[in-house]
Amino acid sequence: MLAEERQQMILEMLKANQFVKVQEICSQTHGSESSVRRDLQTLEEKGLLERVHGGAKINYTLQNEPDMFGKASQHPHAKELIGKQAAQHVKPEDVIFLDAGTTTLAMVDYLPQDQGITVVTNGILHASALAERHIKTIMVGGLLKETTKAIVGVDALNQLSKLRFNKAFLGINGVDQDGYTTPDPDEAAIKEFALTKSQVTFVLADSSKFNKVSFVNVAPLNAATIIVEKLSAKLLHSFKSQTRIEEVQE
Repeated sequence: MLAEERQQMILEMLKANQFVKVQEICSQTHGSESSVRRDLQTLEEKGLLERVHGGAKINYTLQNEPDMFGKASQHPHAKELIGKQAAQHVKPEDVIFLDAGTTTLAMVDYLPQDQGITVVTNGILHASALAERHIKTIMVGGLLKETTKAIVGVDALNQLSKLRFNKAFLGINGVDQDGYTTPDPDEAAIKEFALTKSQVTFVLADSSKFNKVSFVNVAPLNAATIIVEKLSAKLLHSFKSQTRIEEVQE
């Protein structure tokens, strides 16, 4: 078994149990103790786990999510690059869904004006920014989530059920081999629903989101094209066989 495969199995074990012993990993992966310990060191250096006596524990909270201010302060340059590239996919007369989130918000400044596009969004900040640019905007109604300024809930889903999109642009918290994940079930439902109503879907994710896992699964990797600023050769090799990856061209 390759080291990358072993490391992925370790992460899967941690997702299920939060803590795993070295001997359990050796048994599941058929790897030597020395190999497993090297894997744990590699994963710890990536920030994906914390080594403890006898094994490792998960070091991120699956349900943790910063507010919009906290998100905006993380990787702003990467988000700007991703937003600019994503906007290039929007064509005249397109009807698009723009998900709440700071990376999708970065798209707004680059969306084409006076080309007849219509934007449906569940983001309060997005709707305001779109209105300032005189872009036709439909604001989904429902329950306002205080932290992310996203509209969620049954009313929002009912409204989305009546709509169709040429393209959907989604923010996401985690991208791993199992797919796209986010901390909040209500936001996950909106993302999943918008994806099913769209002809083409793009996930906007900076490289820090890769090999991260949140609480709720949104969709498998192959359900969307990922737009990312730049990936390491190892990450690109790991993910490109499972989905379409579009790296930003600066």
